[in-house]
Amino acid sequence: MRKLNWGTGIVAAFVLFISFILYFVIKTSTDTTYEYDLVAEDYYKDELEYQQKIDRLENSRTLKNNVVATITTAGILINFPKELNQEDIKGKVSLYRPSNQVLDREIPLSLSNSSLLIPKKVLVDGRWDIHIEWSYKDTKYLYKKSINL
Repeated sequence: MRKLNWGTGIVAAFVLFISFILYFVIKTSTDTTYEYDLVAEDYYKDELEYQQKIDRLENSRTLKNNVVATITTAGILINFPKELNQEDIKGKVSLYRPSNQVLDREIPLSLSNSSLLIPKKVLVDGRWDIHIEWSYKDTKYLYKKSINL
């Protein structure tokens, strides 16, 4: 009977480790019970539009007064610059809930005294990412903020 030396033991350990890893890779990629949710349905299309988002963020930074989103007892209050004519402001507010895609909301802008209130009763406590895409006289802007209710 032949004895195993330490070199054979190392090779056997490598072979077992690689087999173990390959088993889990094959199992997780072929098993239909695992769900692979992307953050966005059109992820690749969104990546192509990324430069436009950067330009909109830069436009927002050039404003004398930017949009401000604050948490109040009534909900989320979004204030737009007072010097802008509110009838010329068009856009939408996207509320993204990182922990649950079902809670995501999109609200069209309808301002009252240069403000928009999102009532607290329609929001669940926790983290929300706010994206406000808006335009004023052919210039597009973007405001982003993460808040915790």
